[in-house]
Amino acid sequence: MENKWILRPQPDEGVVALLRSSLNDLPEPLARVLALRGIASYDEAKHFFRPEMTHLHDPFIMRDMDRAVDRVVEAIQGSERILVYGDYDVDGTTATSLMVSFLRSRGLDPVYFIPHRIRDGYGLQPIGIDYAANAGAALIIALDCGTTANDEAAYAKSRGLDLIICDHHNPEGILPDAVAVLNPKRSDCSYPFDGLSGCGVGFKLIQGVLSKLGRSGEEAVEYLDLVALSIASDIVPIVDENRVMMRLGLDRIRSTPRLGLRALALESGLDLSVCDTGTIAFGIGPRINAAGRLSDARHAVDLMLTGDDAVAQRLAAELNEINVERRLIDTETLERALEIAKSRPGEIGTNALVIHDASWHVGVIGIVASRLVEHFYRPVVMLTSVDGEAKGSARSIKGFNIYNALKDSADLMTRFGGHEYAAGLTLPEKNIPALRERLDAYASRLLTEDILKPEIEIDSRLHLSDLTDRFWAVLKQFGPFGPANKRPVFYGSDLIVVGYPSVVGSGHLKFKVRQSGVPGPGLDVIGFNMHDSLPIVRATSNPEDHLEMVFTVDENSWNNRRSLQLKLKDVRKQNGKSDGLGGSVLA
Repeated sequence: MENKWILRPQPDEGVVALLRSSLNDLPEPLARVLALRGIASYDEAKHFFRPEMTHLHDPFIMRDMDRAVDRVVEAIQGSERILVYGDYDVDGTTATSLMVSFLRSRGLDPVYFIPHRIRDGYGLQPIGIDYAANAGAALIIALDCGTTANDEAAYAKSRGLDLIICDHHNPEGILPDAVAVLNPKRSDCSYPFDGLSGCGVGFKLIQGVLSKLGRSGEEAVEYLDLVALSIASDIVPIVDENRVMMRLGLDRIRSTPRLGLRALALESGLDLSVCDTGTIAFGIGPRINAAGRLSDARHAVDLMLTGDDAVAQRLAAELNEINVERRLIDTETLERALEIAKSRPGEIGTNALVIHDASWHVGVIGIVASRLVEHFYRPVVMLTSVDGEAKGSARSIKGFNIYNALKDSADLMTRFGGHEYAAGLTLPEKNIPALRERLDAYASRLLTEDILKPEIEIDSRLHLSDLTDRFWAVLKQFGPFGPANKRPVFYGSDLIVVGYPSVVGSGHLKFKVRQSGVPGPGLDVIGFNMHDSLPIVRATSNPEDHLEMVFTVDENSWNNRRSLQLKLKDVRKQNGKSDGLGGSVLA
């Protein structure tokens, strides 16, 4: 599938020049990247490169924070029993672990409840409220759920339970009747950042309670490892507070990881001393998530809370084993879904795919839906059957809001929710054909040829001679990378292939390039799963033939040796002096 190369609107040249001069002759490509992140002065750059706890916002700006803090302090001072209610994904389990750990540090003996994905379903449920009442709790703190749980909040009140909600999902209509609803996405909330994870909202509550108790809010830093796990796994924007908490949380994971996390890393062959967002998103997060997908998410919470080495090792082994099973199910489900999509295209939709198989495991269809989106570059709905109803996940592409698309067919569903790129839904099986027809028709009206062509946004042109030790040292400080703060993407032209390109591993393209006119051994290039581009690279093996590439810059570690490498995103044979950027020329 051919990609569009889009040069991002370039920053003011005066700002670029100012950043270069004030930051000790910062390389021009990095000055451009910095300016594209909204940095326009030395002080702003210092704030960006040196995040601190003092950069976090005052928790009491958040609507209802004073009420939530007063109620938690009352429970602490009265030694009340509190039930912490979480969700079964990484955000929910880390939030649960965070709040239980904090309440224990205040001398309480809290209990917690995580709903079972298949048996109980998502969100605040009566079974969890009954569990709280039976455990003698006076207060429920719900994390990563609850914003739309009006009926459940009323039920909790009828059972004599107070309720505090810490959530980050979009509110719909009237908020639940609770002691407090902490959610920066509330329309009546003036909190300056609405991109917090559910665990992040819980962290702000802890900061507020510490302040009320006369303690420093910075004492909460010990919980930032859990917040970092949630941020990297829940795909929230890594800007503003999230970037600060992510950076400081990674510092804790690298230097003083909690026992359970260390055991999970050891079991998984991961090196926490170099942990980054990628390590969490692709290594740690899936193993924590696997518990809630195929088994019981309590295993993940128990792992993060334990102080017993033997227990940590046992639970880590269990999570790793569950994740192996999850990957096998993923593969089988993906193969079957691809088979259906390719053999019956008219039956499942042309513009938007709606695929149903009653035998699929509800815990993996969201993952598989995302992979189908990557494969077909179309909106996808994956459905299985649970207790006679179709239940599933929807995933989408840039420019097509899947939540709005489902909302257009709301009358066909018993329940749905989500956001622009991802949603969950439940509907009677008999309504699947109608949903397929309507969603496909809706997509046909909105999906233009332009939307259906994937884009690669480029930050700056880069000459390979710019890649010095200082360049890399500064580039690393742009992290942690993730949504809204992605790795800078560079464009290079007049590149000459060095040596003989090859395919390594399971379809990874590997070769070397050097800048035309600059002698030397060249830089390593790795294109993961890009074996299809081998003919393009081989076709430019003559010195007079040039490549143009889009790539990120990373560090490769092999046999205790580190070297810079280019991670390929796309490659083309260069035609003449064309820069592949629609004629856009960088200063």
